[in-house]
Amino acid sequence: MKKILITSLISFMLASSVSAGTDGENSLSKKPVVVKDCFEGLNRATFSLNKGLDKTIFKPIAKGYRKLPTAVRGGTSNALVNLSSLITVPNNILQGEFKKAGINTVRFAVNTTVGILGLFDVAEKMNFPEYEKEDYGQTFGAWGIGAGCYVVLPVLGPSTVRDLTGSFVNLLGGDPYYNVSTHGNNEYLSDSLYMKTKVLSGIDFRAKNLASIDNLEKNSMDFYASVRSLYIQDRQQKIKNSNPTIEIMYEGDWEEIESQ
Repeated sequence: MKKILITSLISFMLASSVSAGTDGENSLSKKPVVVKDCFEGLNRATFSLNKGLDKTIFKPIAKGYRKLPTAVRGGTSNALVNLSSLITVPNNILQGEFKKAGINTVRFAVNTTVGILGLFDVAEKMNFPEYEKEDYGQTFGAWGIGAGCYVVLPVLGPSTVRDLTGSFVNLLGGDPYYNVSTHGNNEYLSDSLYMKTKVLSGIDFRAKNLASIDNLEKNSMDFYASVRSLYIQDRQQKIKNSNPTIEIMYEGDWEEIESQ
C-alpha cells in the first residue's frame, strides 16, 4: 500500500503533457478514436486538484532539480530509461515482438555494465535501434482490449480503465522491476529502490517541462480537454507502434514534451 501511495504522488506529471488546441476526438490513420469520458464531472474536479498539487509541490521541487549540473540530470534520466527496459522486455514478448525483446535485453545489459548502471547510453553510441517503451496497458491494447472509460485519478492523472488495469499487473505481482544479479540469480528490486526510481522519474519529467507546461496551460482554451485528447491519441499511437505525440514512461509519468 505504501508503494502505491508514493508512486501516485509522483505520477501526476503526466497530466500536463499535452498539445494545446485539440478536440476530444483525434484520429489515428483513418479511423477516429473514441473513448467515453463517463465521469467527466468527477474527472474535472480531480484534474483541478492535481493542478493545485503540481503548483504547490512538484513544480518547486523540479525548479530545484534543474539547478543540478547538466551531467547529473542527464545521467539520472539515462538510468531511469535503462530501468524501464525491465518493463518493456516482457511486454515485447507478450506482444510477440521477440526481436525487439532481444535487442532491448542486450541494450539493458550493455548500458547496465559498460554504461555504469545506465548512467551513460552506450547502446545509442553503438547504433542500437531507437528504444521504444512498452507497458501492460499497451499490451492489452495490442491484444484488442478496448480502452474503457477515460478516468483522471487523484495525483496519478489521466488514464483509462485498460491502462489502469495494466499498471495493477505489476503492483499485484510484486516489484515491477526485475533484476538479474551478477551471480546469475534473478531477484526483484527492493521496495525502497523502486520508490526512489518513481520519485526521480517524476522530478526529472517535471524539470524538463517547466516552461512547456506553463505555455501549454496558458494557450489551451480547455486544458482538461487537451490533456484528455492527447492522452487518448498518444496511447493509441503507441499501441499501433506509430510515431507517438509524446513519450509516456511506465505507469503514467510522461517524458519531455514538444510544444506545438
